[in-house]
Amino acid sequence: MDNKKKVVIVGGGFAGIRLAKKFANNPKLDVIVLDQHNYHFFPPLLYEVSTAFIEPSNIIYPFRKLFQKASNIRFHMGKLDKVLPEFNKLVTDQGTLSYDYLVLAMGTEPNYFGNENIKKNAIAMKSIEDALMIRNHILFSMEKSMRSVILEEKQKFSTIVIAGGGPTGVELAGKIAELGRNIADKDYPEALGLKAKIYLIEGAPNLLNTMSINAQQEAYRVLEKLGVIIMLNTLVNDYQNSEVKLSSGEIIIAETLLWTSGVKARKVDGIAAACIGRGDRILVNDINQVDGYSNLFCIGDQALALHDTRYPQGHPQLAQVAIQQGKQLAENLQREILGIKTKPFLYKNKGSMAIISKFKAVVDLPKMYFGGLAAWLVWLLVHLVPLTGVRNRLKLLSNWFWSLMTNDPALRSIIGKVKQ
Repeated sequence: MDNKKKVVIVGGGFAGIRLAKKFANNPKLDVIVLDQHNYHFFPPLLYEVSTAFIEPSNIIYPFRKLFQKASNIRFHMGKLDKVLPEFNKLVTDQGTLSYDYLVLAMGTEPNYFGNENIKKNAIAMKSIEDALMIRNHILFSMEKSMRSVILEEKQKFSTIVIAGGGPTGVELAGKIAELGRNIADKDYPEALGLKAKIYLIEGAPNLLNTMSINAQQEAYRVLEKLGVIIMLNTLVNDYQNSEVKLSSGEIIIAETLLWTSGVKARKVDGIAAACIGRGDRILVNDINQVDGYSNLFCIGDQALALHDTRYPQGHPQLAQVAIQQGKQLAENLQREILGIKTKPFLYKNKGSMAIISKFKAVVDLPKMYFGGLAAWLVWLLVHLVPLTGVRNRLKLLSNWFWSLMTNDPALRSIIGKVKQ
């Protein structure tokens, strides 16, 4: 008789992958990883794909290759439609799966706060497709700017507004500003002195609002020096017909609005409404078990745990939280199967960081802050080591080295869809 427990993990991000790897070759478990893409990707470097600094292939790795040596793990490509917890089944667009344990690790999606115009006309950055869309859109807008003979139109096509001054917004602003400084004259000699404008709009009083004051001040100083127009205590209220309408009443005419201003957890049909908390996150207990369900768990950005008194509003939606939760849940589920007492999850804060521009970054550790070149080198190391696959690490290192030495990455090709 087969006594193996079937575990289905929905989502192949940091949390889901760490969980699956911890289950690899466990003779007591059969594991299925469900994801709508057939590859795992590294979200912290999406902004480098969107700014033509690295290739998409540098940060993706096929799930099936990832699990080749794990005899008990299978990959199912599909999108979750609905969970049927009363039957221990889930419905996907490619069929139905049964489970003994179900783990939701689906992450987040952009939060447009109910603004349909922004949802329709802005571009978010949550996937490889989004990053390529941004790259294509910016490049195509510059081509339209060069073709136009009307000065106002040329300026509209070469103006970029970034909504959200968190790490993603800051990194995008810095990289786009650097590209404009280093390649604009070389690629667009017909610009005839036209100056591209980059706006960074943030609703809070500071950039990098969750980081230290030192990090906030450094980000502001470096971006301002790069020519980024920073507007604090300001919200983007609407965007249509190339008009970015701000809470201050000001209107910016721009062909491009990049939305990094907020996220919400991906919704799951079939989970009781009482289990859904702020930001659509799923309420879990101290072992990441969904409230009211014995064999349903949630980890990563999608989970909202309120048991940790150090984080009364829930853990931050960071990669380290997801990784640690995946590891802890793997240990707890294996303990439960063996009849051993589980251990509560407690997040160990290892700090946060953000890159601002070439040779400039900020790092907040639990007991100290540092910035500049040292922080930039640490940022490179931290984002290189966890990348899946030796080949990807070598390719990324090569791309970084060449682009940094030449200030002229050669990936500025418009391939695929362009947002019209």
